[in-house]
This record gives sequence, structure tokens and C-alpha cells, in this order.
Amino acid sequence: IGPNGAGKTTLFNVITGEVAPSSGRILLGDSEITDTPADERVRMGLGRTFQIVRIFPELTLMENLVVALEARNRNRGTAGARRWLRVRPTEAVTDEAYQRLAHLGLAELHASQARHLSLGDRKRLELALTLAMDPVVLMLDEPTAGMSPSERVAIIDLIQRTREELGLTILLTEHDMDFVFRLSQSLMVMNQGERIFVGTPEQARSSELVQ
Repeated sequence: IGPNGAGKTTLFNVITGEVAPSSGRILLGDSEITDTPADERVRMGLGRTFQIVRIFPELTLMENLVVALEARNRNRGTAGARRWLRVRPTEAVTDEAYQRLAHLGLAELHASQARHLSLGDRKRLELALTLAMDPVVLMLDEPTAGMSPSERVAIIDLIQRTREELGLTILLTEHDMDFVFRLSQSLMVMNQGERIFVGTPEQARSSELVQ
């Protein structure tokens, strides 16, 4: 957490490989990934959503999920993964795509173009695409930004349920402090590109520096 311009998104971009660090090391588990290309970091289990949602707007929700699942299957070298979009996806892939949409409450919209979704549903779809890659670390960059109060409550509940069901490590930046203190087990506070505090939410609440 931290004010606008603190460096939170830049830190995310460094971790995911979009920006090269000027110093230091990046570790994913026991593996150093400082010089690892961004696409390889995804294959190693680093998943991310963005402040500005990244989906395929002209495709249906089902097609969005199929693209993500087949990218995952190609990364794994799974037999039967399509190499060309003109080849129909397998029944197993379409079944999994539908199940993942249903899990996030989007099944009834499976045939709709993604560009027609509300912001909250676009965020849920982006989360579904990221989870389709089976990450071990899920990075969420301001997941509630721009949402209505009801959408915010729904996405917070969804993220909490996802963490509990999948046992993921979640790293997030967020301005909604109620969300932060409800979900987080550890907080890092940044200001002007520097780390000024690391501790529990309870310690952060009582820190004069953070206040």
C-alpha cells in the first residue's frame, strides 16, 4: 500500500519482468528470476491482473477462456493442444472453460462478447484468465479500482474465496483499506519509491510512520 506515485505498480512490473531492475534480485520460491523473460515467469507460476483490464474484448467469454487454457496446455506440452485457431478446441478444454466461468459466476454470459461486460465482470473475467494458467503466486494490481460498492464487495469475496480454495499466495496493491485489512496477513507500505514499513495489519494500524 502507499499513496499514488509511491512505486507500487513499478514494483509489480519489475517482479513480472516488464521492467528491468536497476539493482537487487527477484526470487520466486528458491529460484532467482531476475533475468528470466516475462513469459517464462508465467510458466513458472507467476500470474497477474492489471489496473486497466486486459482481456480479448471481441471474443466471447468462452473463447477468452479457451485461449487461456490452450496457452497453458501448450506451455505444458499437453497432447492435443491446438496450434491454430481454425481447429476446434477439444471437448475437455471447452468443458473446463465453462466450469471456470461458472465458478466465477459468469457461466450465463459465456456466449456474450467480453466488450459488453460491466467493469466488475471484466475484472472477474481477467481473474479467470489469470487463474487458467494455474499460478502459484497471484498478483492483483488494484483489483477494486473504478468499481461500484456492490462490485467491490463481490470481487473482494471472490478473491478471498479463491485464496482459501486454491491456497495461492496473493500479492496485491490496493487503495481500499477495508479490503486490505480484511484480506492481508502482511503489509508493505511504500512512499516515493521506498519501503517504509513491513508488518502485520495490526502493526500498521498503530504505526505513527504509516499514519
